[in-house]
Amino acid sequence: MNKRMMWMLIGTGIVFGGVFGMKWFGGKMMNQYFDNMPMPPAVVSSATAKSETWAASLSGVGTVVASNGADVTTESGGIIAALHFESGARVKKGDLLVTLSAGTERADLARLQAQADLAKSEYARLERLFKLDAISKSELDRAQADLSAARAGADAQRAKLAQKQIRAPFSGQLGIRQVNVGQYLSAGTPIVSLQAINPVFVDFTLPEQNQAAVEKGQTVTVVVDSQPGRTFSGVISAIEPMMDSKTRNFKVRARFDNADEALRPGLFARASIGLAKTASVVTIPQTSVSYNPYGNSVYVIQSVKGKAADGKVTDELVVRRRFIKTGETRGDLVVVTDGLKAGEQVATSGLLKLQNDSKVKINNTVQPSASATPTPTDS
Repeated sequence: MNKRMMWMLIGTGIVFGGVFGMKWFGGKMMNQYFDNMPMPPAVVSSATAKSETWAASLSGVGTVVASNGADVTTESGGIIAALHFESGARVKKGDLLVTLSAGTERADLARLQAQADLAKSEYARLERLFKLDAISKSELDRAQADLSAARAGADAQRAKLAQKQIRAPFSGQLGIRQVNVGQYLSAGTPIVSLQAINPVFVDFTLPEQNQAAVEKGQTVTVVVDSQPGRTFSGVISAIEPMMDSKTRNFKVRARFDNADEALRPGLFARASIGLAKTASVVTIPQTSVSYNPYGNSVYVIQSVKGKAADGKVTDELVVRRRFIKTGETRGDLVVVTDGLKAGEQVATSGLLKLQNDSKVKINNTVQPSASATPTPTDS
């Protein structure tokens, strides 16, 4: 009985050992197959690094600013009696916009004007008596002082009454009104935005090292996202003399004629200042660059010798990752300042499926855009 049990256990161990051994052997052979299985080449598009001559320029980003802009408000409070404008209307300097209720102020003005008239009559009467030596000079002076005070009080009330009529401080275009008839208006409450948008300014910043190259009167070109494919030209009208201590940048203001009002206050703008000098640069498409915190890199395409399945020597294309230093960008192109020479070929698409020494196949049937002055197409 014990021998039978022992032989049964031995047989069971042999069977299970064989099963696990076959499974291990099969897994090992499968891993070897996948490890040695040839990977098909990755299909990429390519571009050649070119040597070009670029006119030197300075670039910055900024904001479109109205030549004159403000939120129209009031100096004194009151209930709105009438509105004399529509949202979005164009107005001229001095046009009446809002009338506030002013019954009390008019009554006070009438009272003060009556006091001024009385003081004037009293002064005239005392002046005649003074000429007859009937009164002293001090009495006449006191009457003159009373007249001046009465007139000043009437003028002050007249100025308060004028504040009840709110007028456009300059010519421009109104925004959307923020008040209604019958609403109580506190002093300083915004009524409507008023913007003078022809001409306009573009305020942008540049690094401190560019200060010596910027002068008043230089031509500035600007592009905005709201007007694709269009370039606006203006001139530098002012340069901020003080640097920002936090960013080490300085502000530049350029003036632009805006007859068609395409440039609106608040738009994000990309500004460029053309300089007289030129520079020879090496450029590649921006799509060929992998931007990383630890450095920018490209995949350089190189030809190497390889062996086919029949043992014949063949030419193969592989990519080698190379770190580069990039400079100015224009449109779809970027300048390579170090790490790449003109004439070398780089991959421009399919970068995510590449690694060092990956085999590639070039297909340039469809290529990413690579222009220094790209023009958007209508979808």
